[in-house]
Amino acid sequence: MTLTAKDVAEITRLLEASEFDELTLELDGLKLSVRRNGAAGEEMRPPAQRPVGPPAHDASAAAPAPAPVAGAAGTSTQDVAAPLLGTFYRAPKPGAPPFIDIGSVVEEQTIIGIIEVMKLMNTVRAGVRGTVVEIPAHDGVLVEYGQTLVRVRKGPAA
Repeated sequence: MTLTAKDVAEITRLLEASEFDELTLELDGLKLSVRRNGAAGEEMRPPAQRPVGPPAHDASAAAPAPAPVAGAAGTSTQDVAAPLLGTFYRAPKPGAPPFIDIGSVVEEQTIIGIIEVMKLMNTVRAGVRGTVVEIPAHDGVLVEYGQTLVRVRKGPAA
């Protein structure tokens, strides 16, 4: 696999649009390191801001554990976080209905969206059972690793 100038430009655009300061990519003996001017090395970043793991085709395998959030009247909600940096899409293709909406009942394996990274579409699964109560991530917008995509009120699926 080779990288074209267009690929490098897209990688640079994604880095600039993110909160990350640098990226290192290795493909078939080619090593590309991109760093913002004056960026501190990994050792200077707090551990919570360091990128974790490579992207996966099924991003749910690399997803950070959803964070439980205490809700009103003893109900519990859980955030479904972005497992990687990329462009979030709520539907499988333009014009198609979204995978989920507020009020949708989800299971652990329910696809809630897609994150595109360098033309590779990565499915994101709920990882929790319950009902979707909020979708803070906007369609077609760059999301960061760990950013909340969907909030689910935990409970048995109907």
